[in-house]
Amino acid sequence: MEWISKADYEVKIVVCVRLTRADGPKTIFKVFGSPYSQFTGNWAFGYESADAGALWGQIPLDADIVITHTPPHSHCDSLSTGEPVGCNALRQALSKVRPLLAVCGHVHEARGYERVKWASPSSTKAGPEQTEHQVMRGVLPPRESKKQNLVDLTGKKAERLDNDGYSVQANPDLPTASFTPSQNALLLPSITASTSMMPNSPQQSQNTPFSLRSSLVEDTRSGEIHLRRKETCIANAAIVTSKWPHRGGKKFHPPIVVDLELPTWSEPE
Repeated sequence: MEWISKADYEVKIVVCVRLTRADGPKTIFKVFGSPYSQFTGNWAFGYESADAGALWGQIPLDADIVITHTPPHSHCDSLSTGEPVGCNALRQALSKVRPLLAVCGHVHEARGYERVKWASPSSTKAGPEQTEHQVMRGVLPPRESKKQNLVDLTGKKAERLDNDGYSVQANPDLPTASFTPSQNALLLPSITASTSMMPNSPQQSQNTPFSLRSSLVEDTRSGEIHLRRKETCIANAAIVTSKWPHRGGKKFHPPIVVDLELPTWSEPE
């Protein structure tokens, strides 16, 4: 665990992953991950509401999968009393990014998943409620069931996720230009369109490292891809059934398995 002690306290990770096994699916996708949750006290990775907008504004606009400890407000975040305790700023950020999958935890009793269909850009207003066209709460088997807790987003057993705005479409060179033959994960700088500018000239673009350019998505393709991102699955994948201090001992949920279509990569010709 030595790497944790040396890590920057403001931890957030943007990584591009490709699966390279010869008989595997050869998929490639961009993941954003952060351990933060909105609360005060002595727990690690807490943040104040005043800092939430800047924190979640770091999610790249072309992230395919977003992993956070805290849930977004009003989505898989209700306590046993019914009170939603998720983060509004994260909810607003997800409405802008519209990833294929957003995974969270923290609120143990809110385990489950929802499918959020986003409103068209022409019909959205400032409030987060106006960015959502429809929310469908999923149903998982009870904890004592031996059935797999499967969320199908491929169209095999449930309606296919209406989202094919993949990060590789924003960055067509991503599958071939960044990885060495043996490499299957590429750590990217945490840069977003809100904090950076695209190179102004072809020469500037050539002199910019690819890993940097891959996070700068404020180009013509990003708008096209955003229009194709019409739906997001939000899953609270909490494993422990109770919250701290776990009176009576810890009990566990089975893992949630998400079947999701992702883009594929190919070797350069």
